Amino acid sequence: MTTFTHGRQINASPGAVFAAIEDPQRLARWWGPDGFTNSFSVFEFRVGGNWHFTMHGPDGTSYPNQSQFSEIVPNQRVVIRHVSQPSFSLSIDLHPSAGGTQVEWRQSFSDEKIAEAIRHIVVPANEQNLARLANEVEPTAKTGDETERSCSG
Repeated sequence: MTTFTHGRQINASPGAVFAAIEDPQRLARWWGPDGFTNSFSVFEFRVGGNWHFTMHGPDGTSYPNQSQFSEIVPNQRVVIRHVSQPSFSLSIDLHPSAGGTQVEWRQSFSDEKIAEAIRHIVVPANEQNLARLANEVEPTAKTGDETERSCSG
């Protein structure tokens, strides 16, 4: 198994961060790497619920995704099992901290060859995803044109 681990301090409460995950309109704004937008066709935010969406790349390429929520602990943890290829599990843990929330993002691939083949994409994409999440929830981060860009799609 190969796990990519990322973390970020976000200047917002765990409840505020969790709200940006459970709300499909907000999630669509920040999910994915820089330049991507999302269209959700199914979003059942409950344990066992499905999440079907298409990520639209900056070059116009569409990437269909199917996932399932395997664990949800309000304001603490969300675990997503990506059932379309490449298959992986993503754990998002929210820990209260003096500055707001420490987010731990762990993406685990059971197929080590696939993980290594896409490492060059996954590592920067996960960091960009966390930056976009921070931009969505930090009250001082959203100003002017930046808000306009993050809401597209």
